[in-house]
Amino acid sequence: MEVVGAAVGALVATTSELLCSCVSSKTKTTFNLHSDVAAVEQEMKSLTDRIKEVKGETEAAEKEGHKIRTQVVTWLKDVETLQPRVNAIQGQMSNNKKPSRCFLNCRKRYRASREVEETLKEIKRLLLVAGSFDSGVVCLTRVPSAVECIPGPSIQGQTTASKKLDETMRALYADGVQVLGIWGLGGVGKTTLVKNLNNELRKASTQPFGIVIWATVSKNLLKNVQKQITERLNLEVKMEESVQRMASRLYQRLEKEKKFLLILDDVWAKIDLDTLGVPRPEVHKGCQIILTSRLMEVCRTMTTDKEIKMEVLNDGEAWQLFCQKAGDVAHLEEIKPLAEAIVKECCRLPLAIITVGAAMRKKTKVELWKHALKELQRSVPSIGGTEAEVYKPLKLSYDSLQGNNIKSCFLYCCLFPEDFEIEIRKLVQYWRAEGLIGEGQNWADMDEGISLIENLKDSCLLEDGSRWEIVKMHDVVRDVAIWISSSSEDGCKSLVRSGIGLSEISVGEFSNSNSLDRVSFMDNNITRLPDCMIQCSKASTLLLQCNRALTIPKKFLQGFKALKVLDLSETGIRSLPSLGTLTKLRELDLCDTCIANLPRGIENLSELRHLNLDRTSELKSIQPGIISKLSCLESLSMWESGFRFRLKGEEDGQATFEELKSSFNRLPQGRSQLIISEKRCSFENLNLSLSQEWIGWFWGNSCSLELHECTGLVEMLEDFIESDASFAGLKSLSIINCPTSLGRGGGCAARCDLLPNLEELHLYNIKNLNSISELAGHHIGLRIHSLKSIEVFSCSQMKYLFSCGDFIQTLPNLDFIWVTNCENLEELFNNESRQNISPDPVVPKLRMLQLGNLPKFKTLCRHEEPWSCLEQVKVWECKGLKRLPLTNQNAGTIKEIKGESQWWDALEWDDDQTKSSLLPFFHPQ
Repeated sequence: MEVVGAAVGALVATTSELLCSCVSSKTKTTFNLHSDVAAVEQEMKSLTDRIKEVKGETEAAEKEGHKIRTQVVTWLKDVETLQPRVNAIQGQMSNNKKPSRCFLNCRKRYRASREVEETLKEIKRLLLVAGSFDSGVVCLTRVPSAVECIPGPSIQGQTTASKKLDETMRALYADGVQVLGIWGLGGVGKTTLVKNLNNELRKASTQPFGIVIWATVSKNLLKNVQKQITERLNLEVKMEESVQRMASRLYQRLEKEKKFLLILDDVWAKIDLDTLGVPRPEVHKGCQIILTSRLMEVCRTMTTDKEIKMEVLNDGEAWQLFCQKAGDVAHLEEIKPLAEAIVKECCRLPLAIITVGAAMRKKTKVELWKHALKELQRSVPSIGGTEAEVYKPLKLSYDSLQGNNIKSCFLYCCLFPEDFEIEIRKLVQYWRAEGLIGEGQNWADMDEGISLIENLKDSCLLEDGSRWEIVKMHDVVRDVAIWISSSSEDGCKSLVRSGIGLSEISVGEFSNSNSLDRVSFMDNNITRLPDCMIQCSKASTLLLQCNRALTIPKKFLQGFKALKVLDLSETGIRSLPSLGTLTKLRELDLCDTCIANLPRGIENLSELRHLNLDRTSELKSIQPGIISKLSCLESLSMWESGFRFRLKGEEDGQATFEELKSSFNRLPQGRSQLIISEKRCSFENLNLSLSQEWIGWFWGNSCSLELHECTGLVEMLEDFIESDASFAGLKSLSIINCPTSLGRGGGCAARCDLLPNLEELHLYNIKNLNSISELAGHHIGLRIHSLKSIEVFSCSQMKYLFSCGDFIQTLPNLDFIWVTNCENLEELFNNESRQNISPDPVVPKLRMLQLGNLPKFKTLCRHEEPWSCLEQVKVWECKGLKRLPLTNQNAGTIKEIKGESQWWDALEWDDDQTKSSLLPFFHPQ
């Protein structure tokens, strides 16, 4: 019993001690409540001051692109978590000034005391940690932000540019597009576009790239480009480092990026990514590259997966941009017409508009605006800043042209008037006559010239015209070319006065004439030239065409002894002085003149290669022996000429077909091609079934054939078929007003294509032809795989342009279609006869379409068929056409749609977005 009592006593004593200790601890905590609260308030003031300092340093560091230390980021999060706890404590204490003595209130006071105590400890810890921030809040090694803002003008409100930005964004996110090329004319807005793209990426809520890198290439050395990338990656720049060593460091750094975008602006030549130090996209799948260039060829050599060509502004955007730069003065009543004319001279080129607009800003004197307009029209780059900001950037494109004589060929284009549509064929003939291309080639061979033109188009120094056989020179580019050629010392110095309304030419125009290489006065109102010998001993080209009332004095041409090109077409001249001294002449154009006889001395032109006598209705006499003396003559054009070569047995003191034939037969192998009417051998009012021998010779030796009101066509073709003839050299065929059932009945099927290389087909007023397809497999065995251009006028019975079937399933190279005045035409392409309809489009490369006066016309093609290359559409009096083959996905190439407003409003679309996106390109007529 004593033992039990002792044990119980010990237990009671121990319990009492523990209870007393616990009560003492709680009592201490409870009694310290007020002092702890005071300490929280005091320490919190110190912490608040420190929070302001750290946040200020952090925000400043982030603005500079620095990465904040992880410890600082965690501290700021802990501070945010702490603040509500402090606020709660302060709120409770203000509501409980007089503590209750009941047991329940004691328990609450204890819990409150513990919360205050823990909060005070946390404040002191945070103050202690903040003490370590004295060394700075940022990482010692700076890590760049994903996208840095690049200042530049906004394209907001510019429909054309915004459309290109959307297209670029879509391409950037598309599968299979790792290298994207943006190309176009200097000053058209390529850099502005990619700057806007960069800044759009910066605003993206979900960042697709670990880092976006911008580098301006231009003419910089590769090492300077490496330096820009190195700085963007915050790597140490070591200028003494070799290109190879820097490339190695860049490669190792970029290899670690899971996904990055490299923007290379203003690229002028191929960049070797290995030498630069950038992982190739095919090796590093996270690498994407956007490059901008003035040259399509650069995109090709950089193996871009997609190319986007930048277009100039539309008219509304051009005016709006000009007004932004010029200010409200452009809207003044007396200035606005001049301002609008100036904008037109800038040709919707943003750089030109911005520069000229800024130059005219707030100028209120009308005289200054008139002077500015005259200067632009005269192509004199003297407006402040224009030379530096527009002409010099464009001249860089010229300076970068590579290849034999390509610069001289480019400068030749400025001889034509502003906005002039230059015939490719004519231009190539001029180049060849000057010896710039084609030495030793067939006069009809266009390949080298077309290749050169495509090179110039890719460099944005030439552009497509309204038809596939036409090119144009952008007005601003032409101004630059004139500027260059006016002072050129490399054999291209030119005097250009074309298309400016001149009525007379004074001797003073020819100052320093012996230094001139080319002279152009074409397309003016000149009546008479100086009646004296002009010393132009070097000039190789003289263009005087399109001066309707022109006369040429006897002495004027005597000083042009080196002349190779003389164009007098469309001048209405009735006679010419002797040309016997122009012994270097290769190209003589007398088209559409009123000459009655060939000029004296023409038989002395031993180097003459092309003589154009088209539309010389007054020409009645060509003496025998003259043509045969032109020993180098390769091309003779006599379409709609008044002279008719005599047949055997008709000799009456005039030239004969036999002389003509023998002249061309003596030419070297490969150059014996007769071209009548600019690659057309033209027969009028002849029975083609007669004289088969010599007519067949012309078919086989001509590049182009025109049959005008000729009979016997079917019989002649059947003879050709029976002999298995094939006219591989014929590229253009025109059949005009020929009274024949060409497409129906009779005839035998050709075993091979008589015209395998036909590129142009022209049908005018052909009766009883239901479809061009009827020519396939009948008569001429036409397969038209090489066809580029189709023109069909007034074929009243034609129901379809083509019926797609066994012979014709696709027109893979067709670029241009022009159909008018065919009252029964319903469709372009009828597919009813096709057994297995291919999903591929019939015309995958069609670029231009013109349709007019087709009252029954309804359908262009199958509804689902895309025309992804279509650029220009012109439609008039075709009320039944309710749908164009355009959707929001394939309408990106459209440049212009012309038609009546009522027709446009009645068109049906798959969605409203397609119509709204195309609206800026619609021009009512």
